Amino acid sequence: MRLRLRRPVKWPNCAKGGALPESEPAIAARGANQRGAARLAAVQALYQMDVGRVSLPRVVAEFEAFRLGQEMEGETLRSADAAFFRLLVAGVVEEQEVIDPLIHATLPPSWPLARLDVTLRSLLRCGVYELKSRRDVPARVVISEYLDVAHAFFEKEEPGLVNAVLDKVARDVRPDEFGKAGAG
Repeated sequence: MRLRLRRPVKWPNCAKGGALPESEPAIAARGANQRGAARLAAVQALYQMDVGRVSLPRVVAEFEAFRLGQEMEGETLRSADAAFFRLLVAGVVEEQEVIDPLIHATLPPSWPLARLDVTLRSLLRCGVYELKSRRDVPARVVISEYLDVAHAFFEKEEPGLVNAVLDKVARDVRPDEFGKAGAG
């Protein structure tokens, strides 16, 4: 089952090809675009694993062979950082027992993690994994990147929930990046 985007993802986190804005140098943007595409693909892969009960090796192989930088529905998908994609998907699977309680602790009692939409749950897991394990990427960048992914799938309250959950987790796991409590 393929997850469809509700609306196109805008640059720099675009999964589909297209020209970069003239004001941005292509060399500087290439890495960000590839990581953004990897984040989007990781969310889709985790969705596929959850819904289709597909194994980690199988979903990674499928995405690398048929999706990352390949043509789909007549359009060439933006090249993704395959190593970063693998790291995200494998990291979420490996750390899920640690990630899920971090997400659950930020949700209202009436909305446990299991009640969330599968796409939203996959997106939050990726974002929390990256906040927890990828200190080379600033927390605010991680939040912004996953907000862009959220806007690709959702139009209503979900992007706000993504922002709130990732911001809370970021402040808990990386307090040094936010200074004093309440500062931001």
